[in-house]
Amino acid sequence: MTGLLAPLAARYASWLDLPAADTAVVETDPAEVRAMPVILRMEKASPPARTPLLEAAACAALAVCLDERCAPGGPWHEPMRDWLAGHIRKVSRRARGAHWDAVQQLPGITTDVDGAQVRALLPGRVTGVPKEVSRLQVSGTDLPADEPGPAPDDRPLLLLNPDVPMTAGKAAAQVGHATMLLAAVLGDAERERWRDGGFRCAVRTATPAQWAELAPGDPAETWRDRGVIAVRDAGFTEIAPGTITVLATRRGL
Repeated sequence: MTGLLAPLAARYASWLDLPAADTAVVETDPAEVRAMPVILRMEKASPPARTPLLEAAACAALAVCLDERCAPGGPWHEPMRDWLAGHIRKVSRRARGAHWDAVQQLPGITTDVDGAQVRALLPGRVTGVPKEVSRLQVSGTDLPADEPGPAPDDRPLLLLNPDVPMTAGKAAAQVGHATMLLAAVLGDAERERWRDGGFRCAVRTATPAQWAELAPGDPAETWRDRGVIAVRDAGFTEIAPGTITVLATRRGL
C-alpha cells in the first residue's frame, strides 16, 4: 500500500515550493475529473455534532485509500490509482434516512465517531456518479460550532485554520486531504500503528497562537522545521486557491 500513496508524497514535496497562486488546478476536460464522494449522515431530527463528524470524515477518507482492496490486483486498485494520479478532489454531500441506507451498498467505508457517521466512497468520474450519490445535496452541510474539549494525545491532531470559515462539508473534505497527506509521508511503522488504531485522529480549530506557532506562513518551512503537514486548497469552492486550511501533526504515532 505504501506504493499507492508514493506519488501523492512526491507531489506534496514539490508542491511545497510553489507560490500559492500555482496551487490552483485547472481541469481541462470535465469528463476526466475524478473525485471521492464523502457522504455525511445528517438526520433532520438528530444532526451530528460538528467535531465528531469531521473526525469521522478524516478517518473514512484515509481508510478507503489504505484498504486492502486498493492493493494491486484488488477490485478497487484501478479507480484509486487513477484518482491519486491527479488532484485528490473530494465532494461532500449530505444524506439521511433511506438515502443514507442506499449509499451503504456502494463501494466505500463508513466510519462512526461518537455517533457521527460518514461514508467515504471509492473515487470515480464526477460525470458518472451513481444515482444514489447524484441525488444527494451538496449544499446544507453546515453545522454549528461545538466544544469538544482537549484533544487526546494518543492520535494525530488536525488543526483547522481559525481565520478561514468553512462549512462542515468543506472542512470534511479538507481534513480528509490532511490524513491522506500525513499517511503518505509517514514511515511504515508509524502508518501501521495508525492503522491498528483505526486511523483515529482529533480535529480541533486552532487558536490564533497555535496557528502562528505551527504555520509561520511558509508551508515548506512548516514541514521541514516542525514536521507539520499543511493542506493548501485548490480553490474549487468557498475559499481562495493556496489558502492553508488544515495543519496535521503526527503526534501519538
